[in-house]
Amino acid sequence: MRPFAALMLLALIWGYNWVVMKSALSDIGPFQFAAMRTSLAAVIMLCALPIMKRPLRPTRILPTAVIGLLQTSGFTGLILWALVEGGAGKVAVLSYTMPFWVMLLAWPLLGEKIRGMQWIVALSSCLGIVFILEPWHLRGSILSDILAVTGGLCWALSVIAAKKLHRSAPEMDLFSFTAWQMLIGSLPLVLAAFVVPEKTIIWTHYLTGAILYNVIAANAIAWLLWLYALRNLSAGTAGMVSLLAPVIGVLASWLQLGEVPGKFEAVGMLLIGFALALIAFPAMKRHGT
Repeated sequence: MRPFAALMLLALIWGYNWVVMKSALSDIGPFQFAAMRTSLAAVIMLCALPIMKRPLRPTRILPTAVIGLLQTSGFTGLILWALVEGGAGKVAVLSYTMPFWVMLLAWPLLGEKIRGMQWIVALSSCLGIVFILEPWHLRGSILSDILAVTGGLCWALSVIAAKKLHRSAPEMDLFSFTAWQMLIGSLPLVLAAFVVPEKTIIWTHYLTGAILYNVIAANAIAWLLWLYALRNLSAGTAGMVSLLAPVIGVLASWLQLGEVPGKFEAVGMLLIGFALALIAFPAMKRHGT
């Protein structure tokens, strides 16, 4: 029950954060924002380790670094870049195709074969991505769409890597691992913030609040919730967070930012939502939730 409760809270935090991030990017560049949210969260978590009497020294440094580069550098950097030109709701849905990629990758990498209804999930997800991308139109936001899908793929690869790491080192401290993967993953983002030309930061009350929300809630707390759920659930089941997070992101973007999906985008979102439901509901039923 607790892993599912963690996923529900995570869905609320991450779902609304799409609006927070999109709005904040009017005052700051994407790599600047990504670097701040990840590096500050990592520093806070590392400082908390001695206080919580958790091991400060990192273990399994190579797999931790790989997960940090995929999960923190890849996913965070790509989605914020995608948000510069793409709508928050659309980027949210495309990024949360992660369970679809996990399902495909888990076959060759974890030995979890695609069976039965999962083939319908795969077909529905593929069609949903096609409808959202609208390759027959190739409109201006195509770069944003590709970045968002790639971000979801990076997240999926980090899920596979994390599951493998937890299998080989179940005793590894979750809090310490989260802090170190986030710190390592933030380094390329900090470098990009200095190297890539971006706008001058305009410090507003909203930007300050957005950074605090991302550092404390959407990063430090949320990644702990995610990794806790991932450790206690299967890779596919943990992806059920995708059922609510993009829905919250789409609705919040619609209500707060006025982002009304086009007809093809709406069909694509519904297809992906249907696929996510097929993944999530059987898992919830098995666990009695």
